[in-house]
Amino acid sequence: MCAVGNAGIGWPSPDWSQPWFWPFAADGAAVRAACEAGVPLPQALTSRIGAKGLRFVPQAELPEGTAYEQFIFDTGTVPTREGLHDFFNGLVWARFPATKRLLNRLQAAQIAQAGVGQVRGPVRDAITLFDENAVLLQAPDALWDALLAREWTRLFVDLRPLWAQTRLVLFGHALTEKLVTPYKSITGHVYRSPVPPELGDDLAAWDRWLAARLTAAELSTKPFTPLPVLGVPGWWPANEDPAFYGDVSVFRPIRSSTAPTT
Repeated sequence: MCAVGNAGIGWPSPDWSQPWFWPFAADGAAVRAACEAGVPLPQALTSRIGAKGLRFVPQAELPEGTAYEQFIFDTGTVPTREGLHDFFNGLVWARFPATKRLLNRLQAAQIAQAGVGQVRGPVRDAITLFDENAVLLQAPDALWDALLAREWTRLFVDLRPLWAQTRLVLFGHALTEKLVTPYKSITGHVYRSPVPPELGDDLAAWDRWLAARLTAAELSTKPFTPLPVLGVPGWWPANEDPAFYGDVSVFRPIRSSTAPTT
């Protein structure tokens, strides 16, 4: 059963009005309400999104010595612990089921090829990074150019009006978990392929597009670029002041030894 605390369960309630939570708000509020009523998190997730062919089981069903990713591949079920991390993992499964299944197949293929060792290897590391911290972006070319160059003032100040034409969606469940209690330095990894503008805000179409293009070979190149997400206009009141972006400990310039493709 969901851990009971002073507020009903032992993990904090997200503020679903925050812009970064919009893809997950309806499912998230319903699942949390079920947990507050005493329903175990795996059962609450399955009840809410089970119609999409997803099933979540208690972490105790994962046999000792069995890799988490291999268990999902073999059984079609997702071991789930009580708490925010696995709560958001379930919500991402609900929104991006095809992509999550693809990432799981890629993990299982790597395990079949190399086994489970102390070192995951570049492909499994990249898959894990995508799963935990990826951001998807649909934006005008000028914003992409500034982002890839890490020209933060141009990106967020000079080109600020263009953000009205932008859609940004968090995929990584660890990243989303951090934003329950936001702080300035939270940084996501933007997948470097722009979401096609013709997909609009149809996240089911985003999911199909992403699942059709991701490959182990591409992921092994680490196709990401960093984005301090609270710099996004409209996401944090303090960033209305251009001085917000002068903090080089967060908005770091590109290093001369860092190739733009990393």
